Amino acid sequence: MNALVTPAWLHGRLGGSALVILDATLPPVGVQPAPEVRGRYFASHIPGAVFFDIEEFSDHSTSLPHMLPTAEEFSRKASALGIGDESTIVIYEQEGVFSAPRVWWMFTTFGARNVRLLDGGFRAWVEAGLSVESGEVRRLPAEFRARLNRAAVRDFSDIQQMIGQRAQILDARSTGRFAGTTPEPRPGISSGHMPGAISIPFTELVENGSLLPAEKLREVFVKKGVDLQSPITTSCGSGVTAAVISLALEVAEAKDVSLYDGSWAEYGQHPEAVIEISN
Repeated sequence: MNALVTPAWLHGRLGGSALVILDATLPPVGVQPAPEVRGRYFASHIPGAVFFDIEEFSDHSTSLPHMLPTAEEFSRKASALGIGDESTIVIYEQEGVFSAPRVWWMFTTFGARNVRLLDGGFRAWVEAGLSVESGEVRRLPAEFRARLNRAAVRDFSDIQQMIGQRAQILDARSTGRFAGTTPEPRPGISSGHMPGAISIPFTELVENGSLLPAEKLREVFVKKGVDLQSPITTSCGSGVTAAVISLALEVAEAKDVSLYDGSWAEYGQHPEAVIEISN
């Protein structure tokens, strides 16, 4: 199944009872003033779209940002949003490629069978001349039964083992943060990188608000020395843009991909972490 769909594909399915459209826009960390993304959704969105708040769907029992909740909590909240086991879920964001892949990853990791991402997001929809609406959309409750794919999620102990095995870890943060020359946006966390990690800033996988085509994505990964046939784990600052790499790997037909949910927010302050700085 192709993870990406076009505005024309989505437009042709509007009004379908199984279709659920989610605006999954998340403000980037460290940007002030932070964009009022929910207000933008109220002002203009794809007809029928529901706002999906990543913060509300995160685990609040930990201080780490954006961590996956339990399957039970995710089931309850997704069901209340009107998402069911048989739903066709299409996710978009208001600008660029940043947070929507995280929601794609969350649903696929919790066993949703038909999850797509709108290529080019809301901007592509508007540029195609398609209609929009304002206000809030509320769907009738449905039943979503989350089933966690544990192999898709890595924790700190997994990462330690992968570093020892020299497994492939792809880091979506900026080159400066990876090298240790630019500070992290979250206070109290050192920049730098995990031993053996490969720097692939997520912005290198995006052009004009869309993911690069599959062949260009494969070229980027090959140039970075990534073996698409071997296991790969993605990481970033807080587990959000790591999912951009995960989605790109899906489009590039990588075989075995997981995501380090705690990412650098956990690793960068862990007392047992080994942090390398590029010369």
